[in-house]
Amino acid sequence: MRAGASLHANFCYATVSEMNHSLRLSFSLLLAAGICQKAAAQQHTLSLKSPDGALQVKAWVNRNGQPKYFITHNNTVVLDTSALGLVRADGDFSKGLKSTALSQLQKVADSYQLFTGKKKAVTYQANRQVLQTRNAQGQPMNLVFQVSNDGVAFRYEFPGTTTDQKTVTAEATSFHLPAGSKAWLQPMQVAKTGWERSNPAYEEHYQQGIAAGTPAPTKAGWVYPALFNTGKNWMLITEANLDTNYCATRLDSASAGGEYRVAFPDAREVMGDGALLPQGKLPFATPWRVLTVGSLATIVESTLGTDLAKPATTTKTSFIKPGKASWSWINSKDDFITYEEQKKYIDYAADMQWEYCLIDADWDRKIGYEKVAELAQYAASKNVGLLLWYNSAGDWNTVKYTPKNKLLTHESRMQEFARLKGLGIKGLKIDFFGGDGRSVIRYYHDILKDAADAGLMINFHGATLPRGWQRTYPHFVTAEAIKGFEFITFTQPDADAEPTHAAMLPFTRNAFDPMDFTPMNLNRIYTPVQRRTTSAFELALSVVFLSGVQHFAESPEGMATMPYFIKQYLRELPGSWDEVKFIDGFPGKSVVLARRNGNRWYLAGLNGTAGSMTINLPLQQFGRKMGQLITDSGDEQKLKSQNIPALPENLPVTMQPNGGFVLVLD
Repeated sequence: MRAGASLHANFCYATVSEMNHSLRLSFSLLLAAGICQKAAAQQHTLSLKSPDGALQVKAWVNRNGQPKYFITHNNTVVLDTSALGLVRADGDFSKGLKSTALSQLQKVADSYQLFTGKKKAVTYQANRQVLQTRNAQGQPMNLVFQVSNDGVAFRYEFPGTTTDQKTVTAEATSFHLPAGSKAWLQPMQVAKTGWERSNPAYEEHYQQGIAAGTPAPTKAGWVYPALFNTGKNWMLITEANLDTNYCATRLDSASAGGEYRVAFPDAREVMGDGALLPQGKLPFATPWRVLTVGSLATIVESTLGTDLAKPATTTKTSFIKPGKASWSWINSKDDFITYEEQKKYIDYAADMQWEYCLIDADWDRKIGYEKVAELAQYAASKNVGLLLWYNSAGDWNTVKYTPKNKLLTHESRMQEFARLKGLGIKGLKIDFFGGDGRSVIRYYHDILKDAADAGLMINFHGATLPRGWQRTYPHFVTAEAIKGFEFITFTQPDADAEPTHAAMLPFTRNAFDPMDFTPMNLNRIYTPVQRRTTSAFELALSVVFLSGVQHFAESPEGMATMPYFIKQYLRELPGSWDEVKFIDGFPGKSVVLARRNGNRWYLAGLNGTAGSMTINLPLQQFGRKMGQLITDSGDEQKLKSQNIPALPENLPVTMQPNGGFVLVLD
């Protein structure tokens, strides 16, 4: 008994990673249900399972007063013993803690609707428990955990009421990956670097399949979502419910032994009043730390990124209409932001039965408000809505493009928004934010709140990861925050990387949040840069990538070379989705998924490799009798369509090297 009690104490209250791995597993899997249950009643060890029992998190305060946690899935460790806690300017909540109480298990149930998401009607069920602690000064902090069948979420809550502001100076939270884990991570851009010193903009290529613990290329760290693989289990780490009290975080550049720590932004990532660090009056809660755990299907189909976001703040939604857009800049760049060119793209959108046309930078100087009003009226006569580009502006922003300095204050925003509504404008693309400090995050929220009141849809470019904002602000339809198609038009190395880059994004950047990659160039008109993907690969992006407004990278001239069946497919393509199913794939190699709108399913696949690939599509689950299959014809720029009047239970489809397919099921 004495020896067992000693071992039990080490497991429950010491740093478990100090023990050898096999011994730790033995205790976590065999003794947790016995010895530690008794200790939990005495020492308040949190032990919480998912509703289906497969996923389990344990959290406790060790003998040194440090809060710790670890996660298992199907009795396999997916997250080794990791750190919890944070530091406020008025108190340290990362050490010297005592657990004071453990709440009863609470069932969490939620349902909500999304305008922009992988599912329209979403349900969320989880088990919730709170471990209450106090630091050495007697100040309280609650560790709140929620475990659903697809993941673990936790955050820190500070009860009480104060009139003074509490500042968080550091976060101790870590994610300790087991030995041998692999990672798919995007490096964070260094502040005030890049074109016009506009970084960070979340626009780097992911490092794929690297050993967990590999240092980041710079001290700026890694961005969310961060994807990891351990054996049969996958884990995607991100954050959600980022409000105006907090800064956006990232993973620190150093991750010795595969332990990644939450880091705050560079001190230069601020605007206005220069607020960088989290700050708020009590009661105060941090954003959720979200870990989706399971198979690749779990990652692709999960909605945890919005499940943990704040519910919609407005019921005024009649102006929100997801859809497709024409866009001249991706093809003709700055010199063609002219009246006649934009009129041509309005005609193009009308012919394709797309909902929008985006007019990009410098429209105010090259076209002018009065002529844009004419274009808006002309577009409206053809059932096309206009979207306009804006510079986020401010003294931190050296980008010369205009309009700028129009959105910096509530008064100037509402004045500009009212003017735009009077012109019939449907939404704004706002560019070049360059930061994750609290002041910049507050600016995003302020824009979104005022745009909701004005009835305008919003697209952020040169921006941070949205972190579930599309649920809180339904009129927020998309954001860039990715190395998108514009880079493919700039340099050959970016074009060369497109196949593997695109085949990875459904598992990472686009897993939860809408992504304005601006996909689908079908005709390869760019010179001297050569697109490396086939036309079927490009067409499949229209389904694989998720965005509330999809800005397509094809020109009117390029579309004119396409067969009628392609035009008809793109005319009928939905602007929103009701459901998603993962079929097959591996990050950076391939992806095959299905999206449903109403009674119609769209299956699409990408082959990100240099060899051909055959996928056996399991069609019985979709309950449809006929379909249209669009694939490469053998000539990389040409497509072929095949009508299948009687669908088999399983349909083999071959994707060409760097190729793809689309299958529409009726």
